[in-house]
Amino acid sequence: MSVPVPESAVADEMKQAKEIEDAEKYSFMATVTKAPKKQIQFADDMQEFSKFPTKTGRRSLSRSISQSSTDSYSSAASYTDSSDDEVSPREKQQTNSKGNSNFCVKNIKQAEFGRREIEIAEQDMSALISLRKRAQGEKPLAGAKIVGCTHITAQTAVLIETLCALGAQCRWSACNIYSTQNEVAAALAEAGVAVFAWKGESEDDFWWCIDRCVNMDGWQANMILDDGGDLTHWVYKKYPNVFKKIRGIVEESVTGVHRLYQLSKAGKLCVPAMNVNDSVTKQKFDNLYCCRESILDGLKRTTDVMFGGKQVVVCGYGEVGKGCCAALKALGAIVNITEIDPICALQACMDGFRVVKLNEVIRQVDVVITCTGNKNVVTREHLDRMKNSCIVCNMGHSNTEIDVTSLRTPELTWERVRSQVDHVIWPDGKRVVLLAEGRLLNLSCSTVPTFVLSITATTQALALIELYNAPEGRYKQDVYLLPKKMDEYVASLHLPSFDAHLTELTDDQAKYLGLNKNGPFKPNYYR
Repeated sequence: MSVPVPESAVADEMKQAKEIEDAEKYSFMATVTKAPKKQIQFADDMQEFSKFPTKTGRRSLSRSISQSSTDSYSSAASYTDSSDDEVSPREKQQTNSKGNSNFCVKNIKQAEFGRREIEIAEQDMSALISLRKRAQGEKPLAGAKIVGCTHITAQTAVLIETLCALGAQCRWSACNIYSTQNEVAAALAEAGVAVFAWKGESEDDFWWCIDRCVNMDGWQANMILDDGGDLTHWVYKKYPNVFKKIRGIVEESVTGVHRLYQLSKAGKLCVPAMNVNDSVTKQKFDNLYCCRESILDGLKRTTDVMFGGKQVVVCGYGEVGKGCCAALKALGAIVNITEIDPICALQACMDGFRVVKLNEVIRQVDVVITCTGNKNVVTREHLDRMKNSCIVCNMGHSNTEIDVTSLRTPELTWERVRSQVDHVIWPDGKRVVLLAEGRLLNLSCSTVPTFVLSITATTQALALIELYNAPEGRYKQDVYLLPKKMDEYVASLHLPSFDAHLTELTDDQAKYLGLNKNGPFKPNYYR
């Protein structure tokens, strides 16, 4: 049964509510009346702000704000102070805890942080660690002096330390001026590896680092591990006597492989070389699956773009292009393909993509991605015709695919808006968003999946072991593909991660197919 409430109590409650309402009203009015004064103060603040040089002020501000949001986690977490950025590593005198100074990195004090990065990478590179444990006792690379030029990341650090564990001496530089993880380079230097690399090298620094790796008194390389062909080219041109004594070259990029075939065709390749790029384990996994995941990571970190409904053109439908297109299509982008190869073009058509010439769509597209391994795929003429805010980037190894040099002219203005993100501004105000200055997007602007790099790294390690230990006469002065037996061995090392179980052929089945029960199961020409 409800209890009646006295009318006087209701009246008092209504009166209190009215007083609260009035108080809030007058409080709001007081705030409004004070607003002009606050607005004047804000205007003064803006006036004070405008006294500073706007262009440099905006640039440094935008770089500092965006650093943690656009770099890879490991790069963003590299604890460097401003004085570190002002002094070139070439001008620093640094030693590791053992007193060794035979390296050049950004900051040796980051070694502990880099070591944690390497240990994390090892957890997803079980196959490479397994190879290290299996072969460590035999030391198949004892006496090998390997000079390397690759991306210096936590994953490649696991490869380098595996080579050292197998008996090799290593000296290392970076194949890309933006992809080095400074803390990982520091960890390698602390461990005794002669590493010469840091993120943001100049072109002069890049070649200086390569030269420091090759040119050392009392040490002469007998093996080369390259990514892009720059190291091989440098040794061939600058140190011909060293080049002649090299026992083998292992190359993992389409650009570097192309340069090796050119040397071979001209009769100038005087050492055997292994083409890892065209091995099945590289093409089918690193090029395809790695790029399928990392293309979106790089674009999202740098531009925050939404892909649904965007018009995208991907130049090249090889394995890298296929991976990029699959990822973009899955997010709702409208993807066009350019191709020179009718077979790849037909594959693109049957995968549901439109094959076009770049000139036909350049005015309409929102994003242009190159992944051909060629030069001048996107020219100044294309760039002039692009729409405002078109994003341009490269997923191929070399920085020659986009004609960036043609953009460095007086009539165009460059504005750095984020780390690795430049707005190139035309006189009419049109902006083109250029990522990583046309260099490799995923390793310059984001990270790549560790597991798939384990496949490539294991392939590289086995190729080095094969070339170094091959009896005289097995390999001549030419470019070779990795034996299929070795490809299949690399794949088998990675199957336990998925708890995968292979079916074995019966003797009768093996005889019917004309195969050995233990493989190889593919012919040498299979790609």
